[in-house]
Amino acid sequence: MMATVPVRIPTPLRSFVGGAAVAEVEATTLGGALRALVARHGALEKHLYSADGTLRNFVNVYVNDEDMRQLDGPATPLRAGDTVTIVPAIAGGSPGPSAAAPARPAAVGPAVGGDGEPRLTPDQLRRYSRHLLLPEIGVEGQKKLRAAKVLLVGAGGLGAPAALYLAAAGVGELGLVDFDVVEASNLQRQVLFSTADIGRPKLDAARDRLTGLNPDVVVRPFPHRLTGDNALEVLRPYDVVVDGTDNFPTRYLVNDASVLLGKPNVYGSIYRFEGQASVFDARRGPCYRCLYPEPPPPGLVPSCAEGGVLGVLPGLIGTLQAIETVKLLTGAGEPLYGRLLLFDALAMRFRELRLQKNPDCVLCGPHATQHGLIDYPAFCGVGAEPEAPAAGLPTISPTELAARLAADDPPFVLDVREPNEWEIGRIPGATLIPLGELPNRLTELTRAREVVVYCRTGGRSRRAVQLLLDLGFTRVENLEGGLHAWSDQVDPRIPKY
Repeated sequence: MMATVPVRIPTPLRSFVGGAAVAEVEATTLGGALRALVARHGALEKHLYSADGTLRNFVNVYVNDEDMRQLDGPATPLRAGDTVTIVPAIAGGSPGPSAAAPARPAAVGPAVGGDGEPRLTPDQLRRYSRHLLLPEIGVEGQKKLRAAKVLLVGAGGLGAPAALYLAAAGVGELGLVDFDVVEASNLQRQVLFSTADIGRPKLDAARDRLTGLNPDVVVRPFPHRLTGDNALEVLRPYDVVVDGTDNFPTRYLVNDASVLLGKPNVYGSIYRFEGQASVFDARRGPCYRCLYPEPPPPGLVPSCAEGGVLGVLPGLIGTLQAIETVKLLTGAGEPLYGRLLLFDALAMRFRELRLQKNPDCVLCGPHATQHGLIDYPAFCGVGAEPEAPAAGLPTISPTELAARLAADDPPFVLDVREPNEWEIGRIPGATLIPLGELPNRLTELTRAREVVVYCRTGGRSRRAVQLLLDLGFTRVENLEGGLHAWSDQVDPRIPKY
């Protein structure tokens, strides 16, 4: 029985099928499907078949996820629901050392034509030549990039690769929002910076790196926290907003300001070995609140500083954000509207989930109740400074703890970090019970003895102290500043990470 199946056409062959990415054919076997495709698009034949009628060796064909060579070859039967994918060999990278250097393009006149339209200079034609060869971008698309303004919220793991590629692509203005300085722990993933930048404001180092990469790009720094008071003013001049934030209050703020201003919000997030990417634009699909109407409780989702992240992962997700931004600015391709792209680095697997606009969304739904910005730290249940000490919790300084540990009746020192962090360094004599295991391991503690809790910098230990107090422990204290403060004030041999 004949089945109608889609055949996915790779980019190098699309010009022979009228530019289509998918062509549907009717056939009972794989060989029949390919012959039906060639019968309809004759110019394709020499690219798929040798003179003797066999498939060329540089063309692989898959039925669903299976190589036809592992099936029955051209005789593989096709059924409704099957998908055929053509996978040819593709040359990539740069020409070898023996390849001739490309000819320098001729001058094209002034940077602005007689009609007032901006023109690309000869230097820009050379710099962006690989873009100009793409029909989806070309000269007109490059002009759009040159005229565009993109705001990157965060110059960290996600913002660094996104900024580098957007600057290299020739985006006219890059706004950067960040107020941190470069730390040694940033260099494992934040590729904008070098060892020589440690201690410098990130925006100073970023501006030097980006303008060194492409002097055409204007880098506009915003060296302050994005808040409900300034977000609309900061975002308003920009065409696209790239969300490279690392906390929920700022993520919801970026989303809400983008919706209120009618801006596309290019979303990315990372944790350990997993990443997510999408494009939220309430004019064309869902917004971030449609996906997550409210944030998780504080502390439920650890930050990368607490849980770690594979250094290469933000490079991949940030690069995907840069790709989506270029597509939005040039009109090329199909942006990730209404689609959430998931990446698992350990399995090296991408998945895509469809997202729908939430009719009950308080911000972009038909009966929206939120028409302005709100108090985002309060909405997310955190203080404006996430690492600020929790009011009312008993604390102890590192020097006080050191003195008590040297006394006759030392306290019980509880480390609530993860085992891999324990291996990096620890307070001598401490007991490891990770925060997630603490409720089930309370019998390992004693109420008759003072308990001092610590973690890396004090966030997780505060939650542990609150848990123990709620369960009736009365002699519990949080180590101020965690292991980092202990290293600074008591034992510098303990590494900070």
